[in-house]
Amino acid sequence: MKIACLGWGSLIWDPGTLPIQRTWYQDGPLISVEFARQSSDGRLTLVIEPNSARVRTLWALMDRMELETARDKLRERERIPEQYINNIGVWSVGGDVPGSIPGIDAWANSVGVDAVIWTALGPKFSDQNGKSPSEEEAVSYLRTLSGTVLDEARRYICNAPAQIDTAYRRRFELEFSWKPTQ
Repeated sequence: MKIACLGWGSLIWDPGTLPIQRTWYQDGPLISVEFARQSSDGRLTLVIEPNSARVRTLWALMDRMELETARDKLRERERIPEQYINNIGVWSVGGDVPGSIPGIDAWANSVGVDAVIWTALGPKFSDQNGKSPSEEEAVSYLRTLSGTVLDEARRYICNAPAQIDTAYRRRFELEFSWKPTQ
């Protein structure tokens, strides 16, 4: 079974032990993502945000394995506890198309994969799951950071692939001169 792993954030530059073939292709499906999740270490990370514009994501082939193993490997890389395995999205040929990735079936067929996995975390801000910060809230939040937390927030935003061109990213470039490094 050929399994694709979708990425738009740190998976691209830091896959860790995720068993992928190291080439990230730039012609992934269009997905609505934004810097809308306040992580436990203070960064604003890219997650699926249905109210955002869609951007072209990236993808890599997983090493040969069963679909559930691939899903579990991604869950481990993302440090998602086992009981939250549903935060790893999965689609396979013949399955229902998820609302968060319309057209995934046609895209998968066009690149010759049988299944697709991705990190399906949603927005979270001010300890509220499902809450996306507004653009102003995101900028104001980043202004409050300092030291190592600020360094890691900047590193994440700048290292996100340049093709992940979101409204918030353009605003961060204007406000902080944080430009993509890739």
